[in-house]
Amino acid sequence: MPRMTGLVAPGWRTWTVWTIGLLAYVVAIVNRTSLSSVGVDAQLRFHADASTLSMFAVIQLAVYGAMQIPVGLLLDRFGARPIIAMGMVLMAIGQGIMAFADVVSVGILARVLIGAGDAAVFPSVLRVIATWFPRQRAPVLVQLTGIIGQLGQIVAVIPLAALLHATSWSVAFGSLAGLAVLFAVLTFAVIRNRPPGRASDPVDVSINTDTGAVRVVRSSADLREGFRASWGHPATRLGFWSHFTTPFAGTAFMLLWGFPFLTAGEGLTPAAASLVMTSLVIFGVISGPIIGALSSRHPTRRSRWLVLPTVVFQALMWLVVILWPGPAPVWLLIVLMFALATGGPASMIAFDHARAFNPSHRLSTATGIVNGGGFLAALLAILFIGLALDIQGAGTPETYSLDAFRLAFVTQFPLWIVGSLAIVVERARTVRHIGGVGNFPRRG
Repeated sequence: MPRMTGLVAPGWRTWTVWTIGLLAYVVAIVNRTSLSSVGVDAQLRFHADASTLSMFAVIQLAVYGAMQIPVGLLLDRFGARPIIAMGMVLMAIGQGIMAFADVVSVGILARVLIGAGDAAVFPSVLRVIATWFPRQRAPVLVQLTGIIGQLGQIVAVIPLAALLHATSWSVAFGSLAGLAVLFAVLTFAVIRNRPPGRASDPVDVSINTDTGAVRVVRSSADLREGFRASWGHPATRLGFWSHFTTPFAGTAFMLLWGFPFLTAGEGLTPAAASLVMTSLVIFGVISGPIIGALSSRHPTRRSRWLVLPTVVFQALMWLVVILWPGPAPVWLLIVLMFALATGGPASMIAFDHARAFNPSHRLSTATGIVNGGGFLAALLAILFIGLALDIQGAGTPETYSLDAFRLAFVTQFPLWIVGSLAIVVERARTVRHIGGVGNFPRRG
């Protein structure tokens, strides 16, 4: 739907604002996945079993997911600049606490703060894109933001682990706190809510997709009504379930369970496991532009040609690895990494649905709803895997086994099934709601 914008062609200032927001998102990913390759160290430090270790990530993601809608509402009211800076401050405090925590309760408090701060960053960067750039550039920039942001996982997998083992737990996590403080200052200094010359209360055009009626709306629209209107559109729910179903397996693997599975389960050395996990990020960088281009070229076929096939690919490769007799060969693990890597770029399609069918005064609210889906699924997957390990009596580094990990990863399949069925249902509702596939916005 039409949206007024203050810029026809992005200038250097526009690109600078986006670049700083993008780097802040990279830092947020580093903070989010900071336990990915030090999970065993965390278990030893906190004397934790698998369920307890999973609670660090589950609670962090639960806070992240729960904060998505409040963050979206706050973004629609106050803009990206203060929200992204506050997110960085919260992550800095959380990592500062984590640097000196040695009991589970304090560690969980730290992850709560990290999750709350992380929740503010990605929606804020999407808000920057929607506000500063012409609409036709948005799909590509959203994909680039998601792709480049995932490079933060490489920092968490290799340099952070190396720093921890070369120095200490406190130094490693204290360094992350300092990095977050730096970006709190940098984002507040550089990012602005809107381009120069744009009115402080922008006028947007809202189109009723049932009647075709056009009305003028303002950013001061009622927040509760904005949430109801966003969730009420089936395309927002389609985005929610698309984001629920596609990225959670890769998130659970990279955030917590991948490194223990590859080392204690598959028998790889820590260095080899780090390289395998790094390949997931690299594959995401490669597949992202391809999926983004296909999404832009075929907006009416995103769910059937991109989202659902990605889900099937991930589930199929996990099934092959689970059923493989003995430890899986490295080439098969690399193929699994490629399958998991496609989930991140495919999940970005969910935001195209939100952007295409919501006026900009409630865009961040719809984005928050969609973004919460993926992290709800991820926290469920992480929790289910941890519980499955403990039920089998394989919940500590000393008792991990390949068979136990295989059964634990089977718990992902119900999430794929539920999410895929919901995608099919909500896509059909969206098509009916807008009066047919021919009425899909041609550019998201």
